[in-house]
Amino acid sequence: MSVDVNERLQFFARLYQVDQNPELGMWFLYLTVLLLSIVVFKLGFSRKLPVLKAVVVYVFLALGCTFLTFFAVFLPVTEGLMVAAAILIIYKVRLNQHKKEQSE
Repeated sequence: MSVDVNERLQFFARLYQVDQNPELGMWFLYLTVLLLSIVVFKLGFSRKLPVLKAVVVYVFLALGCTFLTFFAVFLPVTEGLMVAAAILIIYKVRLNQHKKEQSE
């Protein structure tokens, strides 16, 4: 009973061909996870911070994304981040519309 690794890969891992070109594919997957994590963080959780504190936060975010990248090969991490980003974008757009209507 053999398991085909390609069948178990998630969408972005398959898109970046992690099974055929692991080094480049993992870097692309890492950048995707990092960019989506930054978007989710900025839209949902960030506050105005001094520059040094913001740098520390983003350094630890980048370190955490290293672990998430390994999970993202076989688990839907990037897909979940995309859904979270989409929900937060919709929320922010609706919130801005509501604030604009309130001010008029």
